Amino acid sequence: MNNLKSLLLLLIFLSVGAVELHAHALWIETASTAKKGHAQSVKVFYGEYATKELEEIGKWYSDVKDFTLWLTVPGKEKVKLSTVAGTNFYSASFTPDEDGIYLLTVSHEAKDLGGTTKYEFSSVAAVAVGKSNAVDHASIPNSINVAANEAKNYKVNSPVQLKAVLNGQPVANKPVSIFSPEGWSKEFTTDDNGSISFTPQWPGRYVLELSNFEKVNGEHNGQSYTAAWQGATSSFEVVK
Repeated sequence: MNNLKSLLLLLIFLSVGAVELHAHALWIETASTAKKGHAQSVKVFYGEYATKELEEIGKWYSDVKDFTLWLTVPGKEKVKLSTVAGTNFYSASFTPDEDGIYLLTVSHEAKDLGGTTKYEFSSVAAVAVGKSNAVDHASIPNSINVAANEAKNYKVNSPVQLKAVLNGQPVANKPVSIFSPEGWSKEFTTDDNGSISFTPQWPGRYVLELSNFEKVNGEHNGQSYTAAWQGATSSFEVVK
């Protein structure tokens, strides 16, 4: 009987641990607009945005802190940005020199498995320089992504249009979580075109999160996995 109780407790512990790991996300924060010749600051966080749980770098899961931050310049190949470690974030900067949409992206498969699940953390941030602010979702290099359709400061009580993409295609009937700066969160479902419309009620930064879970077998860093989880985020500012 004691052995059975111990086994049940172990299974509960593993289940809770997997849920907690699944709940954490990595996201990029930067202004949605920039000016030519002016440095643009960028920060990358890991944790729980809605509850303001920003994990200290030393506590980031597995080797997630070894991510690579890429910058895609309009009409050019993406380049790697240097990052500097803070207490609970990494910072970087770039200086745009032409008009267009700049994409900041991260896509990192954690070295270690969570049980028998492989985890991939990704994020995107679009920055508009000049008058054009439309985001071409097909140009985002991450295999899974969710982002607003325009790179700009949105207004309170004005609709925000966003799209979710998986493996280059809009993903239909997929839940997307939206987290507000006030701790409010809600899950929306994409339509047949992978789109969602919602209306923000408070000013501040909002974070979008999309995930995909599949039962699939494979090898990762010498470890066998039976499932793969992908998490994608983006964020944008809302003003009064």
